[in-house]
Order: sequence, then C-alpha cells, then structure tokens
Amino acid sequence: MLALNPGPGGAGAVPGRRVVVTGAGVVASCGIGAEAFWRGLMSEPPVARVRPVEGLDVSHIFGPKELRRADRFVQMAAAAADQAITGAGGIEALRGDPDRAGAHIGTGVGGLDTMCEQQNILMERGPDRVSPFLVPMMMCNRAAAEVSMRYGLRGPCETTVTACAAGSQSIANAGRLIAMGRCDVMVAGSSEAPLSPLGIAGFANMTALTRSGVSMPFDVARDGFAIGEGAGAIVLEERDRALARGAHIYAELAGGASTADAHHVTAPAPDGSGAALCMQLALADAQLTPGEVTQVNAHGTSTPPGDAAEAEAIYKVFGYPGPAVTSVKGVIGHTLAGAGAIEAVAVALSFEHRQIPPTAATRNVDPSFQLDVVTGGPRDWEPGPVISNSFGFGGHNGCLVFVPA
Repeated sequence: MLALNPGPGGAGAVPGRRVVVTGAGVVASCGIGAEAFWRGLMSEPPVARVRPVEGLDVSHIFGPKELRRADRFVQMAAAAADQAITGAGGIEALRGDPDRAGAHIGTGVGGLDTMCEQQNILMERGPDRVSPFLVPMMMCNRAAAEVSMRYGLRGPCETTVTACAAGSQSIANAGRLIAMGRCDVMVAGSSEAPLSPLGIAGFANMTALTRSGVSMPFDVARDGFAIGEGAGAIVLEERDRALARGAHIYAELAGGASTADAHHVTAPAPDGSGAALCMQLALADAQLTPGEVTQVNAHGTSTPPGDAAEAEAIYKVFGYPGPAVTSVKGVIGHTLAGAGAIEAVAVALSFEHRQIPPTAATRNVDPSFQLDVVTGGPRDWEPGPVISNSFGFGGHNGCLVFVPA
C-alpha cells in the first residue's frame, strides 16, 4: 500500500488506507480517450519533430465564452479530467463529501500560448489591448482550479510545477492526501501545451529536439525528442470506499518518491544516482523489493544523455536483465509536464489489457545499455508491480509504483 514510511520516502499514512485508481482520461497526439490512446500506442509513429493533438473537442465542457478564456493546457486538462471522472462513475457517485475531494494538476509552463499571443498584442496594439483575462489564463494553477470549480471539489486544490516530473509528483502528492486521511477522492494529473512557435524554438535551439523527426528511446541512433502536447488525469480513491460503491479499479497506487539530482539545470546526473535513489525510495514506500517489479515505464525521452543516465539508474536498481522496460514517447513524443500523468494512464491500461506497449520506433537498443527494452510490438504480460519514471529539467525526479488491484 502507499506506505509513506517515516524517513526520506515520506510520512503520515493512516494504517489501512490504501489508494486505488478508479478513472483514467487522456489527451494525446495518438488518441483522445483511454481506448483510442491505447490503440495509438500500438501504431507506427509519425516522422515529425512536433506531435500536436488533433481534433480536440471540448464544447461539451466549455461554452463559447468560457472557451475563449481558457488556455489550451487548461482545455486539455479539463478534457482528461472529464473522461476520468465519467469513467469513475460520474461526479455525483464519486465526489461524496466535497470538502474531502480535491484536485492536483501539474504543469511546467502553464498558459504559454496565451502569454505569447498577448505579448504580440502588447507590442502591436499597445497595453490597453492586452486581455484582462491574461493572468487567469496563463497562471500555472488554472488547470487545477478549473477542475476544482467545475466539479465542486472543495478539498486541496494544488499544482506541482517541476518540469517533466510534475505529472508523477502531482499523482504522488494527491495519493498522500488520501493515504494520510485528509481526502477520500483526488483528481490528479498534469497538462502541457508547449507548441507555440516560441516554445518550439526554445527547445530546438538548445538542441533537445530530434533532427530526424523520429523519437526512438534507448536506440543507439537516438538524436533528441519529438515535442508533443497533451494531458492525463486519473481518479484516485480510498480503496474501501471504491469497493463499497462497486467502482472499477484499474490498479493500486502503492508508492511514490521524489528526489533531486542537484547537478545541472538541464542535464541529468550522468551516473543516474538521483534517479536510482528515487526508484529505490518509491519501492521502499510501496514495501516492495526490486525483484518484484515486472515493468518499468521509463521516462525514455530519446535524448542521448537522458536515456543513458536513466539506463544506468535502472541497471543500478534492478541489475540485468531486470524488468521489461518501455517508453511511450516513441509515439506521442515528449509532452514535458504532461508526460507523467499520460504515462500513468498507459500503466493503468497496461493492467487492463495485460500487455506492455512497445517502445515504438526503437529498432536497435544501444548496446551499452543493459536493459530489456520492449520493441517491435506489445508484449503479453502477467500484471505485477510497475514503476513509472519522470525526470525533469532542474534535476527533479519523480517515481510512482502501481500494483495490481
């Protein structure tokens, strides 16, 4: 269970309170909605260094006026949360005491589209024409606030802003609120809409983006990531409560941890030490040993230094051959802060389908990596403990552990 053991892994759990996933929603370039997303993970990815979400329709959530006042990262977060809540039985069945239900939605850059658009208006038309809605549209906490207000969740409403680790850390933080007895239900996840010309140029000019247009995590020929956008959300619920109302349970959130590399603002620690410690603490939090883990949902961005550091960290924790390793970023690209939550949904669906999705586009695993990378197609799998990794600029590390329900 989410043990939150005293010490560096966490503190404060109430004995007997376990945390389960009862809803899952996703907005990604390969599919909108859980089943379309899962099918997309099995598809051949595009050759494109930018992976946008096509066909997002949020007219059932936002009216025309509301839509104009919601940045794209908020729209995607709201869509993912709506899917997750609907899949968990709907808000009336789910919410219960609204003071004990909350939202924890992470992001990295918040309303970047809005900020760029309004900056252009400022320069071209003057300060009087800047939107009075600029601040509430661009602020990073707007997605969490939107979910809280829309569904009447009056418990904690919080936002983690830790770059690409924000999704996993948001989910871990939300799970702790349930495990410690503060909440019964949390909508947790993350969203990122970084595909403004400014955002793309920034990542391109720091040479993080793939030149080939192919995202191939752990491949010997990897040359950077494809940049994507998207959002993921899961409903976390106290286990006995979920069972009592007959909810469908995807998996149990058994542990989580957070560390920092304290090394460099963009480069990971080359020896993977911070990432390895994060995985070890997450497993300790879940009261599991490395040998019990059957799947690693890797951060796997397809950058040369990032994949090398993560491969070293996985080897340090699990040895060789270790558990099966996969990265969904071959299909969806790197969705930055959206990644951890989208990948948590991938893990939940992996339990449902009893398969591990392939690391798409990866053909020749770097021979210096001692990893069992899933390539070529999905791998049939008997569900067991899974660890999901997220590592972000600034040296932020976040790991989640899920186990069969």
